[in-house]
Amino acid sequence: MEDERVEKLNQAARIERLNQAALGGDINDFYNLIKEDVNLLEHIDELPFVETPLHKVASATEAHIPFAREMLRLKPSFVRKLNPDGLSPIHVALLNRKPHVVRWLLKVDGDLVRVKGRGGVTPLHDAAATEDHLDLLVEFLKVCPDSIEDVTIRNETALHVAVKCKMLEAFKHLVEWLRQNKSKKTMLWKRKILNWKDEEGNTVLHVAVSTNQPQAVRLLRDSGVDINAKNLMDDTAGDILVKRQGEEVEYSRSSMEISEMLQRAEVTKCARSLRSIVLSLEERRLLQVDKWAQISDDRRNVVLVVATLLMTVTYQGLLSPPGGLWQDDYNPGSNMPNATKPDYRSLNETAPYLQNIAGTAIGVRNEFFWLFLITNTLTFLLSYTIVLLIIPSGYVILRAALGSLSLCYITSLAVIFPIYFTYTSSLVLGIMFSVIYALSIAAIRSRLHVFVLIRSWKKN
Repeated sequence: MEDERVEKLNQAARIERLNQAALGGDINDFYNLIKEDVNLLEHIDELPFVETPLHKVASATEAHIPFAREMLRLKPSFVRKLNPDGLSPIHVALLNRKPHVVRWLLKVDGDLVRVKGRGGVTPLHDAAATEDHLDLLVEFLKVCPDSIEDVTIRNETALHVAVKCKMLEAFKHLVEWLRQNKSKKTMLWKRKILNWKDEEGNTVLHVAVSTNQPQAVRLLRDSGVDINAKNLMDDTAGDILVKRQGEEVEYSRSSMEISEMLQRAEVTKCARSLRSIVLSLEERRLLQVDKWAQISDDRRNVVLVVATLLMTVTYQGLLSPPGGLWQDDYNPGSNMPNATKPDYRSLNETAPYLQNIAGTAIGVRNEFFWLFLITNTLTFLLSYTIVLLIIPSGYVILRAALGSLSLCYITSLAVIFPIYFTYTSSLVLGIMFSVIYALSIAAIRSRLHVFVLIRSWKKN
């Protein structure tokens, strides 16, 4: 027992000497300690909470980075280790205002932005709590965009933290990033993060109103936040404002400004319902586009081949329909022998003969033929849509060729079924193909911003 106690004391002493070597940036001293105990780094790594040499370097100068680089080469796990204060090295670097160390750590591992320290706080939360790291705030989001979704143990996003700490500039940076970011998740992130609720059910708007920050309220209103969201006390942001105004001797200018903004932003019941429907449809559209965009090249090729084959078969089925095509013209008023007249009167011998045109379908008077025609056209339409969606952005000539193919299909319908397929039918089908063509391009190249429409309704 005594030997174990002595060994632990010696280990603690060596760890302290190692930390001192880290502060001095002396790699030679580090290896001298390793000679004394080759398992020194393993002993440190076994401890759940420990002040590693990286924590020491995180509060030092840029000249100590070579020492830290050597340390990480030997023990990469140190970069995520928490000290007894619940802080990782990148947290310590932020706390000590060492941006050069922070940037170096980000180069080592960009996901360090998502490392949670004490209270579930990430480096992004720390950067949002002060206006000293606005440049780092932008870099964090650039290196690791998914970090915008991280929350503390109080279920607070970085936006909650910025507003609670009244860091307006940091809050502006976060909101503007959500507005301007062009990633595939932007629309989903914007809805999710702006309306995220903390452990008390408060959105960022609730916090901004309760802390009397009109500029933050205006920014949220213009970003399409849900004005009518309720917290666990069943209060909207407007309800919180009314309660706060009741406690004031006289309304402050900021309170009146917030009240006016909330009144203007009040959404009618009809507009709320329509907004919910539109946003839901848009969210589904984005998810579907993401699904198509993320498929592997092999799967993309398989789908493309199958869709192309279906288009070929259905188009050929249109050109050679069941029953074939009339080979010559027939006019009931002519003196053509009955033997050459089309025999379609087997069910009704008294029915008059109808005129037939060469190149038109024979089986159009059969009900089952129309079932074939409808399903054939539907298959071509769906295959056409899949091909348009699965082709990567660009390829303008190929898309133009597909547009011409759809026009050929419609023209073929009009030629083969001149009596039944009227100009109106051709126009309707042409519009359908055109809409699908336009939507497929829009789905690949853009993300619709439906909040613009909702905001215009609210202003009216």
